[in-house]
Order: sequence, then C-alpha cells, then structure tokens
Amino acid sequence: MPVVLTEVAGSVATVTLNRPERRNALSGELISELRRELTSLDERADVDVIVLTGADPAFCAGLDLTELGQADGPIRHAARGPVVPDLAKPLIGAINGVAVTGGLELALACDFLIASERARFADTHARMGIQPGWGLTVALPAAVGIRRAKQMSATGNFVDAQTALSWGLVNHVVPHGDLLAFAHKLAADAASTDQRALRTIFATYDQGSLGTGRDALQLESQVNARWHAQGIDAAQVAERRAAVIERGRAQA
Repeated sequence: MPVVLTEVAGSVATVTLNRPERRNALSGELISELRRELTSLDERADVDVIVLTGADPAFCAGLDLTELGQADGPIRHAARGPVVPDLAKPLIGAINGVAVTGGLELALACDFLIASERARFADTHARMGIQPGWGLTVALPAAVGIRRAKQMSATGNFVDAQTALSWGLVNHVVPHGDLLAFAHKLAADAASTDQRALRTIFATYDQGSLGTGRDALQLESQVNARWHAQGIDAAQVAERRAAVIERGRAQA
C-alpha cells in the first residue's frame, strides 16, 4: 500500500499521508515519498495549488518512534533537512486530526491551515527529550506568539481546534466532513489568480520572514520595482479589475 496518495482534479492536487494504522507517523519511507511527491507536483504545469492532509483518524502523529530508536534506521537519513521541500506553489494544510510534534512541524510548513473540528495540536519534543529540527522554534512563535509557543513546548498539552483558531495557528475550523471540500474551495480560489504574481508574493513573504521588518520592507520594494519594470498591460488590468469587482459583489 502506498504511503502517500495523490489525486489531481482541475489544477489542485491533494496529497494524503497514508499510514492510518500508525496514525500517519513519519517513517523514513513516508518522509522521502512525501518530499518526492511534493517536488514532482511543484514542477507539474497542470498543478497550481497543493492540499496536504492525512488518512483518518490522524493528520500526523510525528516521527515513527519504532524507527527513531534504530541506530541505523531509514528515518535517521530521511529526517535530515526540511520536512517539506522549498515549493513555489501554495501548500494548504487540511488538518483532519492530531498533529503532534513532527506532525505539528509538518503542519507549520504549510502556507496556511484549515482544521477539522477533530484537529488537535501538541508539541511534545521536551517530553520526549528531543530537539526540534524542522523549524518549530521559528514557525510556532510566528503563528501563535512566543508565550503561547513556550507554553505548548513546556507542557506538551494538546490545543483543540477552536483554541488553535483563536490563537492564530489555523485559519478556519470546519465540520470534519466538510474539511476537504472547504480546503479545495480555497485552493480553487488561489488557483484562479495570476499564478506568477501569487508565487512571487509568496516567495516575498517567505524571504521577508527570515530578516528584520526593515529587511522585509526593502525586499518588497525591490520585488515591486523588478515586477513593474517589466511593464503593465493596462487593458488586462482593467479586465481583471472588473472581474474582481464582480467577484466581490457575488461574495457580499
């Protein structure tokens, strides 16, 4: 049975972690296959947005501890480097259940998160006596603030979906049965934009987050200058403006 399932519909790809009997724990095979599949989808011309989820009942229970305890186990090599490769395309996390420790880091590697009402989040690195290596100490405070991040790491306590929403960890909480439909709707919205512009904006977000606020503003200014130096098609802008206005009216 494949440990990663992929389905493409329209320009949206859905990637599912598929080790439900192990609560989608990250084995060496799963980490390698996930990176390979995400890289492949990022290179496909017919895919604009990727949705990442888990086979019920969990999103991801973290590293597979049966492999982690093996001195020369496959996870030792696979766990090196970022859990998600550097992607140009938006990656939306559809969190269908628990996202714990390494699973929380995987969720945090997504651009934004939609949570099922069944989703729960926890950082148990300190309880396990191990250290984060996939960016948790940067991404978690960026999402929830340094004090809440420290609370999560100090206690290892679970944060439920509604609390995660109020803390800013997730963007939406939806009924479990509506999770993928809701995520796919947002993915389709993202896919309907100018993809070159969207990917440039996302790259600017990502690069800007690595420096100071002043650095980020200078970066944005430089990206803006390069983009507009290429010239703007006034007729195309007018057409898109009309479409944005009409879309806004439809959403009112």
